[in-house]
Amino acid sequence: MTGLDIRELHTMAEFEAAGRLYAEIWGTRPDTPPVSAEVMRALSHAGNYAVGAYEDGRLAGASLAFFGEPAGTTLHSHITGAAMGRGIGLALKLHQRQWALERGLKRITWTYDPLVRRNAHFNLTKLGARPEEYLQSFYGAMDDTINGGDESDRILAAWDITAPLPAAGAGGRAMPDGAVHGVRSVEGRPELGPTDAEFVVIELPEDIEALRRGDAPAAHAWRLAVRQTLGGLLADGADVVGLHDRRGYIVRRTPTPIPARPAPGSHL
Repeated sequence: MTGLDIRELHTMAEFEAAGRLYAEIWGTRPDTPPVSAEVMRALSHAGNYAVGAYEDGRLAGASLAFFGEPAGTTLHSHITGAAMGRGIGLALKLHQRQWALERGLKRITWTYDPLVRRNAHFNLTKLGARPEEYLQSFYGAMDDTINGGDESDRILAAWDITAPLPAAGAGGRAMPDGAVHGVRSVEGRPELGPTDAEFVVIELPEDIEALRRGDAPAAHAWRLAVRQTLGGLLADGADVVGLHDRRGYIVRRTPTPIPARPAPGSHL
């Protein structure tokens, strides 16, 4: 991006500015950001990833990541926040990817709220990351303006940074033949359906953050519906293969092997 300068953070003043930015984005008090300046300083000093994105000299995004397991292969991205709608978040992730590749790493992991459509689209379609695990109430209840006191179910996403990036402007995946809706949105509420086909589509609410502010019971119903279906399918070994129309996960179940018939004359 023209006018965007991404660089590593080193001073307490820089980390304090990043903390204020995180507090503004997540809607917490300025003195209680999601990550403190002291923690950012310690992780940075230990050789981890802590950067800021400056737009015309003003801090407009920040990202913090640390080395994870398996050791020597993985960077875990704990938090990335940026002004929306200007490509700063994507620029930060691409910078993080290059930083990790230069250190011989092969993948980057992070967690995200599976109910937020724009995050699912960004992670799966723009970056090419894939969900690996459904983590129930990973951080407990989070009382900020984004989470609204709801349980913090998260998806652990894994990004193979050795693979080519998706083509610019790549769209979502087409609906596979024979797919069924494990969760469908009906008048803004989740409706459960079958999950026994090879491909299962799990729709997401249009705007979960607005729903948490305006209709908390409906938001919680979505949480439980996606937890039951997506969480259950991932636990059974299914794979999320893409996002359909920016509104629903496409999950492919592992086919159940057909038992071999005994040979004629054999005994069981």
